[in-house]
Amino acid sequence: MRRVGGWVGPLVAAPNLPRDADVVSEEDLQVYAQALRRNGFCGPDPDYMNDAANATVGTGAPAVLSLPVLFLHARYDDVCETRHSQLADAIRARCPDLTERIIATGHGLAQEQPRAVHAALAQWLAARVASAGPAPASSP
Repeated sequence: MRRVGGWVGPLVAAPNLPRDADVVSEEDLQVYAQALRRNGFCGPDPDYMNDAANATVGTGAPAVLSLPVLFLHARYDDVCETRHSQLADAIRARCPDLTERIIATGHGLAQEQPRAVHAALAQWLAARVASAGPAPASSP
C-alpha cells in the first residue's frame, strides 16, 4: 500500500471493488452504509476528519496518563502500523501503566476480529482494573 502511494495509488478515487465476505458481511455492510448515510463520515469517524486539531496534540508539555491503559495493535495493519514504527512511541512515553496486545487483524480490529478484541479487553480488565468487573457474590 505504501509503495503505491496509499489506498488508491495514482487513481483519483478508490476503485469499485466487490465486498470481501471475509472482512464484512452483507448485513454489517448495510448497517454501516445506513449509519454513514444518516450521519455522514465526520460524525462516526472524527479522528480521520480532524487532522488539524489532532496535529496540535502533544505540542505542549507532555501529559502523563497514570491510569492503566490498554493499547491493541493490529498485526496486519498497513494503514496505521504501530508495532514496528514510531507511531506508538508517544503513548509508550506517556502511559507508564501501559499494556500492549497484538490482535491478528487488519486496521478494523473490532470489525474484523470482535471476539479477539473483546477477549483482550476482558482479560485486561480482569487483570488490571479489578473494579471494572462484577462485584463478588456476598456470603450468606
